[in-house]
Amino acid sequence: MLIRARGCVAAVANLYYCQPLLIQFSQSFNVSYNEVSRIPTLFQAGYAAGLLLLSPLGDLVRRRQLLLWLITLSTTLTIGLAVTSDLAAFEALSFLVGMVSVTPQILLPLAADLAPQEHRASAISVVLSGLLFGVLIARVIAGVIAEFTSWRMVYYMAIGTQALVLVGSYLMLPDYPSKNDDLTYWDILWTMTKFAFTEPLLIQASLINIASSACFSSFWVTLTFLLGGPPYSYSTLVIGLFGLIGMFGVAMGPLVGKLIDRLVPWYASLFSIFFLICFQSVQTAAGGINIAAVVIATLGLDIFRQMLQVSLSTAVFGISTAARSRLNAVLILSLFIGQVLGTSVGTKVFVGHGWRAAAALNMGWYGWQLLALLLRGPHCQRSTWFGYEGGVEPRKSLVEARAKDLNSDSKDVPAAQNDVEGGAEKVQPSSAVEQRGHAPPGDGPEPVNEKV
Repeated sequence: MLIRARGCVAAVANLYYCQPLLIQFSQSFNVSYNEVSRIPTLFQAGYAAGLLLLSPLGDLVRRRQLLLWLITLSTTLTIGLAVTSDLAAFEALSFLVGMVSVTPQILLPLAADLAPQEHRASAISVVLSGLLFGVLIARVIAGVIAEFTSWRMVYYMAIGTQALVLVGSYLMLPDYPSKNDDLTYWDILWTMTKFAFTEPLLIQASLINIASSACFSSFWVTLTFLLGGPPYSYSTLVIGLFGLIGMFGVAMGPLVGKLIDRLVPWYASLFSIFFLICFQSVQTAAGGINIAAVVIATLGLDIFRQMLQVSLSTAVFGISTAARSRLNAVLILSLFIGQVLGTSVGTKVFVGHGWRAAAALNMGWYGWQLLALLLRGPHCQRSTWFGYEGGVEPRKSLVEARAKDLNSDSKDVPAAQNDVEGGAEKVQPSSAVEQRGHAPPGDGPEPVNEKV
Protein backbone atom coordinates (compact mmCIF):
# COMPACT_ATOMS: atom_id res chain seq x y z
CA MET A 1 0.00 0.00 0.00
CA LEU A 2 2.86 2.39 0.78
CA ILE A 3 4.47 1.88 -2.64
CA ARG A 4 1.14 2.91 -4.18
CA ALA A 5 0.97 6.01 -2.00
CA ARG A 6 4.52 6.98 -3.01
CA GLY A 7 3.59 6.47 -6.65
CA CYS A 8 0.70 8.88 -6.18
CA VAL A 9 2.99 11.50 -4.63
CA ALA A 10 5.48 11.39 -7.51
CA ALA A 11 2.83 11.37 -10.25
CA VAL A 12 0.52 14.11 -9.01
CA ALA A 13 3.46 16.35 -8.06
CA ASN A 14 4.26 16.63 -11.79
CA LEU A 15 1.13 18.76 -12.20
CA TYR A 16 2.06 21.30 -9.52
CA TYR A 17 5.84 21.83 -9.70
CA CYS A 18 5.28 24.57 -12.28
CA GLN A 19 3.04 26.82 -10.19
CA PRO A 20 5.72 28.59 -8.09
CA LEU A 21 8.12 28.67 -11.07
CA LEU A 22 6.18 30.90 -13.48
CA ILE A 23 8.32 33.99 -12.89
CA GLN A 24 11.50 32.00 -13.56
CA PHE A 25 9.91 30.49 -16.67
CA SER A 26 9.18 34.00 -17.92
CA GLN A 27 12.78 35.07 -17.40
CA SER A 28 14.31 31.88 -18.80
CA PHE A 29 12.20 31.77 -21.97
CA ASN A 30 12.24 35.59 -22.28
CA VAL A 31 8.46 35.87 -22.58
CA SER A 32 5.67 37.68 -20.75
CA TYR A 33 3.84 36.44 -17.65
CA ASN A 34 0.72 36.06 -19.76
CA GLU A 35 2.45 33.54 -22.03
CA VAL A 36 3.83 31.34 -19.25
CA SER A 37 0.47 31.41 -17.46
CA ARG A 38 -0.69 28.83 -20.02
CA ILE A 39 1.67 26.20 -18.60
CA PRO A 40 -0.35 25.20 -15.48
CA THR A 41 -3.48 25.06 -17.64
CA LEU A 42 -1.77 22.72 -20.11
CA PHE A 43 -0.69 20.37 -17.31
CA GLN A 44 -4.27 20.23 -16.04
CA ALA A 45 -5.73 19.86 -19.53
CA GLY A 46 -3.39 16.96 -20.21
CA TYR A 47 -4.41 15.36 -16.94
CA ALA A 48 -8.08 15.68 -17.88
CA ALA A 49 -7.34 14.05 -21.25
CA GLY A 50 -5.52 11.23 -19.47
CA LEU A 51 -8.50 10.71 -17.17
CA LEU A 52 -10.81 10.35 -20.15
CA LEU A 53 -8.58 8.31 -22.44
CA LEU A 54 -6.02 6.43 -20.31
CA SER A 55 -7.36 5.80 -16.80
CA PRO A 56 -10.31 3.64 -18.05
CA LEU A 57 -7.68 1.21 -19.35
CA GLY A 58 -7.42 -0.02 -15.76
CA ASP A 59 -10.63 -1.96 -16.46
CA LEU A 60 -9.24 -3.45 -19.68
CA VAL A 61 -5.54 -4.31 -19.48
CA ARG A 62 -3.14 -5.75 -16.92
CA ARG A 63 -2.51 -2.98 -14.44
CA ARG A 64 1.13 -3.73 -13.58
CA GLN A 65 2.16 -3.25 -17.20
CA LEU A 66 -0.06 -0.18 -17.57
CA LEU A 67 1.43 1.47 -14.47
CA LEU A 68 5.02 0.72 -15.51
CA TRP A 69 4.44 2.18 -18.97
CA LEU A 70 2.83 5.32 -17.58
CA ILE A 71 5.67 5.92 -15.10
CA THR A 72 8.28 5.26 -17.81
CA LEU A 73 6.64 7.72 -20.21
CA SER A 74 6.26 10.34 -17.50
CA THR A 75 9.93 10.04 -16.50
CA THR A 76 11.10 10.25 -20.11
CA LEU A 77 8.95 13.27 -20.93
CA THR A 78 10.13 15.07 -17.78
CA ILE A 79 13.68 14.88 -19.15
CA GLY A 80 12.43 17.02 -22.02
CA LEU A 81 10.97 19.55 -19.58
CA ALA A 82 14.32 19.83 -17.82
CA VAL A 83 16.46 20.43 -20.92
CA THR A 84 14.31 22.28 -23.46
CA SER A 85 14.93 25.97 -24.11
CA ASP A 86 11.89 26.51 -26.33
CA LEU A 87 8.59 27.61 -24.79
CA ALA A 88 6.43 25.88 -27.42
CA ALA A 89 8.23 22.57 -26.79
CA PHE A 90 7.88 23.04 -23.04
CA GLU A 91 4.14 23.65 -23.44
CA ALA A 92 3.67 20.56 -25.61
CA LEU A 93 5.62 18.44 -23.15
CA SER A 94 3.58 19.89 -20.27
CA PHE A 95 0.38 18.61 -21.85
CA LEU A 96 1.89 15.15 -22.46
CA VAL A 97 3.34 14.88 -18.95
CA GLY A 98 -0.05 15.80 -17.52
CA MET A 99 -1.71 13.19 -19.71
CA VAL A 100 0.47 10.30 -18.50
CA SER A 101 0.44 11.41 -14.84
CA VAL A 102 -2.81 9.55 -14.17
CA THR A 103 -1.08 6.84 -12.13
CA PRO A 104 -3.09 7.75 -8.98
CA GLN A 105 -6.34 7.14 -10.85
CA ILE A 106 -5.17 3.61 -11.68
CA LEU A 107 -3.99 2.98 -8.12
CA LEU A 108 -7.18 4.16 -6.36
CA PRO A 109 -9.46 1.55 -7.99
CA LEU A 110 -6.69 -1.04 -7.58
CA ALA A 111 -6.56 -0.37 -3.83
CA ALA A 112 -10.33 -0.85 -3.67
CA ASP A 113 -10.05 -4.13 -5.59
CA LEU A 114 -7.37 -5.59 -3.33
CA ALA A 115 -8.70 -4.49 0.06
CA PRO A 116 -11.30 -6.56 1.93
CA GLN A 117 -14.68 -4.88 1.98
CA GLU A 118 -14.41 -4.10 5.70
CA HIS A 119 -11.10 -2.25 5.14
CA ARG A 120 -11.76 -0.69 1.75
CA ALA A 121 -12.11 2.89 3.01
CA SER A 122 -8.80 2.60 4.90
CA ALA A 123 -7.02 1.42 1.76
CA ILE A 124 -8.52 4.21 -0.33
CA SER A 125 -7.62 6.80 2.31
CA VAL A 126 -3.93 5.78 2.27
CA VAL A 127 -3.67 6.16 -1.51
CA LEU A 128 -5.69 9.37 -1.48
CA SER A 129 -3.42 10.75 1.26
CA GLY A 130 -0.46 10.16 -1.04
CA LEU A 131 -2.24 12.04 -3.80
CA LEU A 132 -3.07 15.02 -1.57
CA PHE A 133 0.43 15.04 -0.07
CA GLY A 134 1.86 15.27 -3.59
CA VAL A 135 -0.32 18.29 -4.34
CA LEU A 136 0.86 20.07 -1.18
CA ILE A 137 4.54 19.16 -1.16
CA ALA A 138 5.17 19.82 -4.87
CA ARG A 139 4.66 23.58 -4.54
CA VAL A 140 6.83 23.78 -1.41
CA ILE A 141 9.71 21.75 -2.85
CA ALA A 142 9.65 23.56 -6.18
CA GLY A 143 9.63 26.96 -4.49
CA VAL A 144 12.53 26.13 -2.16
CA ILE A 145 14.73 24.56 -4.87
CA ALA A 146 14.08 27.38 -7.35
CA GLU A 147 14.85 29.98 -4.68
CA PHE A 148 18.47 28.79 -4.43
CA THR A 149 19.12 27.18 -7.84
CA SER A 150 17.56 27.05 -11.30
CA TRP A 151 14.02 25.90 -12.07
CA ARG A 152 15.58 23.13 -14.16
CA MET A 153 16.86 21.50 -10.98
CA VAL A 154 13.24 21.00 -9.91
CA TYR A 155 12.63 18.81 -12.93
CA TYR A 156 15.94 16.97 -12.55
CA MET A 157 14.78 16.14 -9.03
CA ALA A 158 11.42 15.01 -10.47
CA ILE A 159 13.22 12.71 -12.91
CA GLY A 160 15.14 11.07 -10.07
CA THR A 161 12.01 10.69 -7.94
CA GLN A 162 10.04 9.07 -10.73
CA ALA A 163 12.95 6.79 -11.61
CA LEU A 164 13.02 5.53 -8.02
CA VAL A 165 9.27 4.93 -8.12
CA LEU A 166 9.67 3.07 -11.42
CA VAL A 167 12.35 0.77 -10.00
CA GLY A 168 10.34 0.19 -6.82
CA SER A 169 7.19 -0.56 -8.80
CA TYR A 170 9.03 -2.96 -11.09
CA LEU A 171 10.45 -4.87 -8.13
CA MET A 172 7.45 -4.82 -5.78
CA LEU A 173 4.25 -4.36 -7.78
CA PRO A 174 2.51 -7.72 -8.35
CA ASP A 175 0.87 -8.65 -11.62
CA TYR A 176 -2.91 -8.35 -11.64
CA PRO A 177 -5.16 -9.99 -14.24
CA SER A 178 -7.26 -7.87 -16.55
CA LYS A 179 -10.92 -7.66 -15.56
CA ASN A 180 -12.77 -7.33 -18.88
CA ASP A 181 -11.05 -9.42 -21.53
CA ASP A 182 -14.18 -9.50 -23.68
CA LEU A 183 -14.44 -5.70 -24.03
CA THR A 184 -12.70 -3.38 -26.48
CA TYR A 185 -11.27 0.05 -25.74
CA TRP A 186 -14.30 1.68 -27.37
CA ASP A 187 -16.62 -0.46 -25.25
CA ILE A 188 -14.82 0.83 -22.17
CA LEU A 189 -15.27 4.47 -23.22
CA TRP A 190 -18.93 3.92 -24.13
CA THR A 191 -19.80 2.24 -20.84
CA MET A 192 -18.01 5.00 -18.92
CA THR A 193 -20.23 7.55 -20.66
CA LYS A 194 -23.26 5.37 -19.97
CA PHE A 195 -22.42 5.18 -16.26
CA ALA A 196 -22.24 8.98 -16.09
CA PHE A 197 -25.91 9.25 -17.09
CA THR A 198 -27.55 6.06 -15.79
CA GLU A 199 -26.11 5.36 -12.32
CA PRO A 200 -28.00 7.34 -9.63
CA LEU A 201 -25.33 6.85 -6.95
CA LEU A 202 -22.52 7.95 -9.28
CA ILE A 203 -24.48 11.03 -10.36
CA GLN A 204 -25.25 11.89 -6.73
CA ALA A 205 -21.58 11.54 -5.76
CA SER A 206 -20.47 13.58 -8.78
CA LEU A 207 -22.83 16.44 -7.91
CA ILE A 208 -21.46 16.46 -4.36
CA ASN A 209 -17.92 16.29 -5.74
CA ILE A 210 -18.46 19.31 -7.99
CA ALA A 211 -19.57 21.47 -5.07
CA SER A 212 -16.88 20.06 -2.74
CA SER A 213 -14.10 20.78 -5.23
CA ALA A 214 -15.53 24.25 -5.91
CA CYS A 215 -15.36 25.01 -2.17
CA PHE A 216 -11.82 23.71 -1.88
CA SER A 217 -10.53 25.64 -4.91
CA SER A 218 -12.35 28.84 -4.00
CA PHE A 219 -11.06 28.71 -0.42
CA TRP A 220 -7.40 28.29 -1.36
CA VAL A 221 -7.40 30.78 -4.24
CA THR A 222 -9.12 33.53 -2.25
CA LEU A 223 -7.01 32.74 0.82
CA THR A 224 -4.00 34.15 -1.04
CA PHE A 225 -5.83 37.45 -1.56
CA LEU A 226 -7.12 37.49 2.01
CA LEU A 227 -3.72 36.91 3.64
CA GLY A 228 -1.88 39.22 1.25
CA GLY A 229 -4.12 42.20 1.96
CA PRO A 230 -5.13 44.07 5.11
CA PRO A 231 -5.33 43.37 7.98
CA TYR A 232 -2.71 40.60 7.53
CA SER A 233 -0.44 41.73 4.64
CA TYR A 234 1.63 38.54 4.82
CA SER A 235 4.52 37.83 2.46
CA THR A 236 4.33 35.23 -0.29
CA LEU A 237 6.53 32.90 1.79
CA VAL A 238 4.20 33.04 4.80
CA ILE A 239 1.16 32.53 2.59
CA GLY A 240 2.84 29.50 1.03
CA LEU A 241 3.48 28.00 4.45
CA PHE A 242 -0.27 27.88 5.05
CA GLY A 243 -0.28 25.00 2.59
CA LEU A 244 1.69 23.01 5.15
CA ILE A 245 -1.31 23.16 7.48
CA GLY A 246 -3.03 20.90 4.98
CA MET A 247 -0.48 18.18 5.73
CA PHE A 248 -2.15 17.67 9.08
CA GLY A 249 -5.31 16.74 7.22
CA VAL A 250 -3.31 14.35 5.04
CA ALA A 251 -1.80 12.73 8.14
CA MET A 252 -5.31 12.14 9.46
CA GLY A 253 -6.20 10.18 6.32
CA PRO A 254 -5.71 6.63 7.69
CA LEU A 255 -7.70 7.47 10.84
CA VAL A 256 -10.46 8.91 8.68
CA GLY A 257 -10.49 5.71 6.63
CA LYS A 258 -10.88 3.54 9.72
CA LEU A 259 -13.84 5.62 10.86
CA ILE A 260 -15.50 5.34 7.46
CA ASP A 261 -14.99 1.56 7.49
CA ARG A 262 -17.37 1.41 10.47
CA LEU A 263 -20.09 3.50 8.83
CA VAL A 264 -22.32 3.19 5.82
CA PRO A 265 -20.61 5.66 3.41
CA TRP A 266 -23.73 7.86 3.18
CA TYR A 267 -23.48 8.64 6.90
CA ALA A 268 -19.76 9.35 6.63
CA SER A 269 -20.57 11.86 3.89
CA LEU A 270 -23.31 13.45 6.02
CA PHE A 271 -20.93 13.66 8.99
CA SER A 272 -18.26 15.30 6.79
CA ILE A 273 -20.61 17.88 5.25
CA PHE A 274 -21.97 18.84 8.67
CA PHE A 275 -18.50 19.60 10.04
CA LEU A 276 -17.43 21.31 6.82
CA ILE A 277 -20.36 23.69 7.29
CA CYS A 278 -19.30 24.28 10.91
CA PHE A 279 -15.71 25.16 10.00
CA GLN A 280 -16.78 27.26 7.03
CA SER A 281 -19.03 29.19 9.43
CA VAL A 282 -15.92 30.11 11.42
CA GLN A 283 -14.28 31.41 8.24
CA THR A 284 -17.39 33.33 7.23
CA ALA A 285 -17.71 34.96 10.64
CA ALA A 286 -14.11 35.91 11.39
CA GLY A 287 -11.76 34.94 8.54
CA GLY A 288 -10.94 38.56 7.74
CA ILE A 289 -10.74 39.63 11.37
CA ASN A 290 -8.57 37.13 13.27
CA ILE A 291 -5.89 34.80 11.90
CA ALA A 292 -6.91 32.11 14.40
CA ALA A 293 -10.19 31.73 12.53
CA VAL A 294 -8.30 31.14 9.28
CA VAL A 295 -6.07 28.48 10.87
CA ILE A 296 -9.04 26.68 12.45
CA ALA A 297 -11.00 26.75 9.20
CA THR A 298 -8.01 25.52 7.19
CA LEU A 299 -7.45 22.54 9.50
CA GLY A 300 -11.11 21.54 9.60
CA LEU A 301 -11.74 21.96 5.89
CA ASP A 302 -8.71 19.82 4.97
CA ILE A 303 -9.62 16.97 7.33
CA PHE A 304 -13.30 16.71 6.54
CA ARG A 305 -12.94 17.37 2.84
CA GLN A 306 -10.64 14.34 2.69
CA MET A 307 -13.18 12.34 4.69
CA LEU A 308 -15.89 13.29 2.22
CA GLN A 309 -13.74 12.27 -0.75
CA VAL A 310 -12.96 8.86 0.77
CA SER A 311 -16.59 8.17 1.65
CA LEU A 312 -17.78 9.08 -1.86
CA SER A 313 -15.11 6.92 -3.50
CA THR A 314 -15.94 3.99 -1.21
CA ALA A 315 -19.61 4.27 -2.12
CA VAL A 316 -19.06 4.59 -5.86
CA PHE A 317 -16.58 1.71 -6.02
CA GLY A 318 -19.33 -0.52 -4.63
CA ILE A 319 -21.41 -0.10 -7.80
CA SER A 320 -19.37 -2.60 -9.84
CA THR A 321 -16.07 -4.34 -9.14
CA ALA A 322 -15.46 -4.75 -12.88
CA ALA A 323 -15.79 -1.05 -13.70
CA ARG A 324 -13.99 0.78 -10.89
CA SER A 325 -11.49 2.58 -13.13
CA ARG A 326 -14.32 3.97 -15.26
CA LEU A 327 -16.37 4.94 -12.23
CA ASN A 328 -13.34 6.66 -10.72
CA ALA A 329 -12.67 8.54 -13.97
CA VAL A 330 -16.19 10.02 -13.90
CA LEU A 331 -15.80 10.92 -10.22
CA ILE A 332 -12.46 12.68 -10.75
CA LEU A 333 -13.73 14.54 -13.82
CA SER A 334 -16.44 16.01 -11.61
CA LEU A 335 -13.63 17.32 -9.38
CA PHE A 336 -12.16 19.15 -12.36
CA ILE A 337 -15.50 20.78 -13.13
CA GLY A 338 -15.70 21.93 -9.52
CA GLN A 339 -12.16 23.35 -9.62
CA VAL A 340 -13.01 25.47 -12.66
CA LEU A 341 -16.22 26.74 -11.05
CA GLY A 342 -14.63 27.42 -7.67
CA THR A 343 -11.58 29.22 -9.03
CA SER A 344 -13.42 31.46 -11.50
CA VAL A 345 -16.55 32.27 -9.48
CA GLY A 346 -14.76 32.49 -6.13
CA THR A 347 -12.17 34.94 -7.46
CA LYS A 348 -14.80 37.20 -9.04
CA VAL A 349 -16.88 37.28 -5.86
CA PHE A 350 -13.84 38.05 -3.68
CA VAL A 351 -12.58 40.84 -5.95
CA GLY A 352 -16.03 42.34 -6.37
CA HIS A 353 -17.52 41.91 -2.91
CA GLY A 354 -14.78 40.99 -0.42
CA TRP A 355 -13.75 38.06 1.75
CA ARG A 356 -17.04 37.59 3.59
CA ALA A 357 -19.04 37.30 0.36
CA ALA A 358 -16.56 34.72 -0.94
CA ALA A 359 -16.88 32.75 2.30
CA ALA A 360 -20.67 32.97 2.09
CA LEU A 361 -20.48 31.62 -1.47
CA ASN A 362 -18.75 28.54 -0.08
CA MET A 363 -21.58 28.13 2.42
CA GLY A 364 -23.87 28.00 -0.59
CA TRP A 365 -21.73 25.26 -2.14
CA TYR A 366 -22.02 23.26 1.08
CA GLY A 367 -25.79 23.68 0.95
CA TRP A 368 -25.67 22.16 -2.55
CA GLN A 369 -23.74 19.16 -1.20
CA LEU A 370 -26.18 18.61 1.65
CA LEU A 371 -29.20 18.82 -0.65
CA ALA A 372 -27.70 16.38 -3.16
CA LEU A 373 -26.94 13.91 -0.37
CA LEU A 374 -30.36 14.11 1.31
CA LEU A 375 -32.27 13.56 -1.93
CA ARG A 376 -31.18 9.90 -1.93
CA GLY A 377 -30.98 7.83 1.25
CA PRO A 378 -28.25 5.52 2.58
CA HIS A 379 -29.77 2.15 1.63
CA CYS A 380 -31.43 2.82 -1.71
CA GLN A 381 -31.42 0.19 -4.42
CA ARG A 382 -28.99 0.73 -7.27
CA SER A 383 -31.73 1.91 -9.66
CA THR A 384 -33.45 4.29 -7.20
CA TRP A 385 -32.99 7.96 -8.07
CA PHE A 386 -34.71 9.68 -5.15
CA GLY A 387 -36.11 8.75 -1.74
CA TYR A 388 -35.38 6.50 1.21
CA GLU A 389 -35.72 2.74 1.61
CA GLY A 390 -34.13 -0.10 3.53
CA GLY A 391 -34.05 1.66 6.89
CA VAL A 392 -31.65 4.21 8.34
CA GLU A 393 -29.08 2.03 10.15
CA PRO A 394 -25.70 3.85 10.09
CA ARG A 395 -23.43 0.99 11.28
CA LYS A 396 -21.99 -1.03 8.44
CA SER A 397 -21.47 -4.15 10.57
CA LEU A 398 -25.16 -4.40 11.45
CA VAL A 399 -26.23 -3.83 7.85
CA GLU A 400 -23.90 -6.59 6.66
CA ALA A 401 -25.09 -8.94 9.42
CA ARG A 402 -28.70 -8.43 8.37
CA ALA A 403 -27.80 -9.12 4.76
CA LYS A 404 -26.10 -12.37 5.77
CA ASP A 405 -29.17 -13.42 7.76
CA LEU A 406 -31.32 -12.67 4.75
CA ASN A 407 -29.08 -14.80 2.54
CA SER A 408 -29.08 -17.71 5.00
CA ASP A 409 -32.89 -17.59 5.25
CA SER A 410 -33.16 -17.74 1.49
CA LYS A 411 -31.38 -21.11 1.45
CA ASP A 412 -34.44 -22.68 3.03
CA VAL A 413 -36.56 -21.85 -0.03
CA PRO A 414 -36.05 -22.88 -3.67
CA ALA A 415 -33.18 -20.96 -5.24
CA ALA A 416 -35.37 -19.76 -8.06
CA GLN A 417 -38.83 -20.18 -9.43
CA ASN A 418 -39.80 -20.16 -13.03
CA ASP A 419 -42.39 -17.80 -14.36
CA VAL A 420 -43.49 -17.90 -17.95
CA GLU A 421 -44.35 -14.48 -19.28
CA GLY A 422 -45.05 -13.72 -22.92
CA GLY A 423 -43.94 -17.21 -23.97
CA ALA A 424 -40.46 -16.79 -22.42
CA GLU A 425 -39.09 -18.35 -19.26
CA LYS A 426 -38.09 -15.84 -16.59
CA VAL A 427 -35.88 -16.72 -13.61
CA GLN A 428 -36.71 -14.77 -10.47
CA PRO A 429 -34.00 -14.07 -7.88
CA SER A 430 -34.19 -16.00 -4.66
CA SER A 431 -33.41 -13.23 -2.20
CA ALA A 432 -34.02 -9.58 -1.60
CA VAL A 433 -30.33 -8.88 -2.05
CA GLU A 434 -30.38 -10.41 -5.52
CA GLN A 435 -33.56 -8.56 -6.38
CA ARG A 436 -31.64 -5.36 -5.89
CA GLY A 437 -29.19 -6.54 -8.51
CA HIS A 438 -26.54 -4.94 -6.35
CA ALA A 439 -26.19 -4.30 -2.64
CA PRO A 440 -25.63 -0.61 -1.86
CA PRO A 441 -22.17 0.28 -0.57
CA GLY A 442 -21.78 -0.95 2.96
CA ASP A 443 -25.12 -2.78 2.73
CA GLY A 444 -24.42 -6.44 2.28
CA PRO A 445 -21.75 -8.55 0.64
CA GLU A 446 -19.41 -7.54 -2.14
CA PRO A 447 -21.14 -7.21 -5.54
CA VAL A 448 -20.52 -9.98 -8.01
CA ASN A 449 -17.46 -9.30 -10.14
CA GLU A 450 -19.32 -9.52 -13.39
CA LYS A 451 -18.20 -8.19 -16.73
CA VAL A 452 -19.40 -4.66 -17.36
